[in-house]
Amino acid sequence: MKQSEHLATFALLTGLLLLLISSAVRAHKASDSFIYVDQGQSEIRIDVALRDLALVLPLDRNGDQKLSGSELRASRDRITRWTEQGITLSNASGDCRMTGQQWGLSSHSDGPYAAGRYTVNCPDGSVPDTLEYQLLFAQDPLHRGLVSLESGEFSTLGVLAPDNRRFSLTTEGAPGSLALFGTFVYQGIVHLLIGLDHILFLLVLMLPATLGKPNGTERAGLKPRLRELIGIVTAFTVAHSITLVLAVLEIVRLPIAWVETVIALSIAVAAINVMWPVLGKKTWKLAFGFGLIHGFGFASVLGDLTSGISQTVLALAGFNIGVELGQLALLILLFPLFYLWGKTNHYGKAAVPVMLIAVGAISLYWVAQRVTAI
Repeated sequence: MKQSEHLATFALLTGLLLLLISSAVRAHKASDSFIYVDQGQSEIRIDVALRDLALVLPLDRNGDQKLSGSELRASRDRITRWTEQGITLSNASGDCRMTGQQWGLSSHSDGPYAAGRYTVNCPDGSVPDTLEYQLLFAQDPLHRGLVSLESGEFSTLGVLAPDNRRFSLTTEGAPGSLALFGTFVYQGIVHLLIGLDHILFLLVLMLPATLGKPNGTERAGLKPRLRELIGIVTAFTVAHSITLVLAVLEIVRLPIAWVETVIALSIAVAAINVMWPVLGKKTWKLAFGFGLIHGFGFASVLGDLTSGISQTVLALAGFNIGVELGQLALLILLFPLFYLWGKTNHYGKAAVPVMLIAVGAISLYWVAQRVTAI
């Protein structure tokens, strides 16, 4: 390939990468609401994040970018009306009526939520058999409504999404074990693919396996690189699986705000270590160490939903496998491209430094942003 063609390829690929990264800076974390249905008590509790409510309701009345207790109390009626219009409970006799019993704040791993508890009364005096959910999908297509259903000794979980807005509240219509497992496999894949900080960390971990030796000579073929990559990915997988299990089973819980901050910092540290290996050249050790922190990040949603639920293990296994499948799909897509790109002269000298500087700058921006939020 001619030098001009090398430069053109470099400019194109680097431009595409920076375009993706600039989008990542502007992107926000996908949101979740929590719906707890107790058929035995004919009750439903709905938790919606205050940060999500701020997207659809003018909660910050004085515009100071802070939400005070008085502003929240003043917005209570508006919040409850908006929440109630987005959730419908029904059975064969028609729509059921929700009567508010208690309102306040709840705390989830990613911050404060407005929480409302309602009793449910259906026209025929029985319990509802269907829940339909419409909240926030128009504002965020990645939003999910996470459902926990209790009916006597029966319990199950569900995920509501733009393409799946209805959930059966009967033991016959509730998802079976296989369907529940599949649901959480899918959600694990989605969680990995929309977790831009996790994606950038994987990218940085992958780069050493695409580079030549420090003296500029080429490694002997593809197999040594693949062995290195497999070792890195295995270390990361084992580490985040350990802490994902510990967090979801509530053996160890860490404040998610600090976890997310350390995750962002880990990206910058990993990027610096590629250029100047102050932490050593054994990338798998770095992957394992920071993978322990990333596992707490993966668990932040699942732990809030499955606490005390009999199907925790099934949901946990499906979610973890989904995360691994998403991770594997990314590597299958990216590694061949970067491996071929690594055969060009400018890759190690120009392209990789540009990528590392860009990724490091973005991750440090995230660190500052998250520390300020704390």
